[in-house]
Amino acid sequence: MSLKEWLLMQTRGGVHAPHCKHTAECETIVMPPPERVIIAMSQHIGAPCTPTVKVGDTVLVGQVVGDSDKPVSAPIHSGVSGKVTAISELLLPDGKKTDAVVIESDGEQRIHQSVKPPVVESYDDFIKAVRQSGLVGLGGAGFPTHIKLQPKDLDKVDTIIINAAECEPYITSDYRECMEYPQDIISGALTVMEYLNADRVIIAVERNKPAAITELSKIAAEVTRPGHEVFVKSLPARYPQGAEKVLIKTCTGRIVPKGKLPADVGCIVMNVNSIAFLARYLKTGMPLVDKRLTVDGSAISHPKNVRAVIGTPIRDVIEFSGGTKNKIRKLLMGGPMMGIALMDDGLPVLKQNNAIIAMTEDDVTINEPSACIRCGRCVKACPMNLAPPTIEAAYMTDDTGLQEKLGVTTCMECGCCSYVCPASRRIVQTMRLSKQAVSKSKSKS
Repeated sequence: MSLKEWLLMQTRGGVHAPHCKHTAECETIVMPPPERVIIAMSQHIGAPCTPTVKVGDTVLVGQVVGDSDKPVSAPIHSGVSGKVTAISELLLPDGKKTDAVVIESDGEQRIHQSVKPPVVESYDDFIKAVRQSGLVGLGGAGFPTHIKLQPKDLDKVDTIIINAAECEPYITSDYRECMEYPQDIISGALTVMEYLNADRVIIAVERNKPAAITELSKIAAEVTRPGHEVFVKSLPARYPQGAEKVLIKTCTGRIVPKGKLPADVGCIVMNVNSIAFLARYLKTGMPLVDKRLTVDGSAISHPKNVRAVIGTPIRDVIEFSGGTKNKIRKLLMGGPMMGIALMDDGLPVLKQNNAIIAMTEDDVTINEPSACIRCGRCVKACPMNLAPPTIEAAYMTDDTGLQEKLGVTTCMECGCCSYVCPASRRIVQTMRLSKQAVSKSKSKS
């Protein structure tokens, strides 16, 4: 690589957060289906689903229990066989309310007749199958995958990027996918490359995962050929290396303009668990009904990687991991940088949930914020080249026009600004509120 090419692929900002990958060598353990699942009807970006079953119905594994006729949505399936005992209202971690289908398991795990490999002979068949699988982005965003794979200008897409960076502290779910199912990752990548007619697949892995890089590189070398390249790119171990726009810049040197999507610069980015699941679905027809979770944190007795049925109460997953050895001070769905704090361990596992982190008082320091000292650390750390203090000032004066002009809508809420702030200011929370204010203002106009 020339110096010019190297400079093009350098990204700004970010932080060196501690990795804390305690469960990296913990092979995934399958958790037995729980006695009861709570299946939320909103588990993706876009329109929530409507229950397709009613109280008293008998359901089977793989059966659709929620769906929507809206384009940006994905069906939701049951991971247990049993009886629907309630359709209740559920308060999600982000504060939104949704319907939830409650199923009491019969313990038999009988499989629904619809579970069979889909017939895929064309691009349209492929997109239909992806939607039927219920797949959404498993890296945390939860964007329906069948929509991602239908860009407005398909001919422009030449690069598929498989995101295995996993830069968030504690979480090792993606790493375990690389180590346990590397063939599925390559198979899924080849399938997407074929139906999208892309020229290359880049599997992006941080350098602190050398075993994954070695394993995937070996298999990729066996399938790559001129015009259809599959290769592994090692990335600097720096948070938020796995953020979509950061990843595209690091892997290709391309910059996604404000208001544009990765496909507008010729890229499709998929999480490594998503791509591997897709390969398995096309072989078996079993839709997305379970999820690997990293269960870790100083309050957990036996940190591990667990594959649990979607809808399993979080307290059951923690109990399966040996319960807690100390009192939980903070419970997170996701990692400590971008995860969401939970008030209730009775909330269910969601499709886009890749970790449960339980921390004790010793690991949770909450300092009272003080006045901004204009040190500029947040500006330097921001991977999106934003100026949080300026945006905050515009937010405090309710100037939504200026907030939008300053680019707040491009904020990915990665938390780098709050992480480096010496004044302990709630910067990322302010950025989130600012984005909501801009969105609300635009919806009124």
